[in-house]
Amino acid sequence: MENNPLCPVSVFTKKLGGKWKLEIIYNLKTRKLRFGQLVVMMNGISRKVLTDHLKQMESDNLIYRKSFNETPPRVEYSLTPIAMDLIPIFKELDRWVKNNY
Repeated sequence: MENNPLCPVSVFTKKLGGKWKLEIIYNLKTRKLRFGQLVVMMNGISRKVLTDHLKQMESDNLIYRKSFNETPPRVEYSLTPIAMDLIPIFKELDRWVKNNY
């Protein structure tokens, strides 16, 4: 069978695979957050891994990164419309978990 580059599961996994990306989106679904807030909310993630994921997700147009010209520096992260399209899927996952676990 030929490997289909547009297989939805393959595209989804390439952009959102791994342990943390979906959790980052989940935590940003209702509000903008700063880096330190994300670290605290995501128990077990290292600062380096979070930084790497946020950079990848910004590059993939899943999150916005807004820097403020302040001292100390302040940066806020929020979801792009592409990532916001995932929110109904999260609601279905929530329903599924509640019904089955």
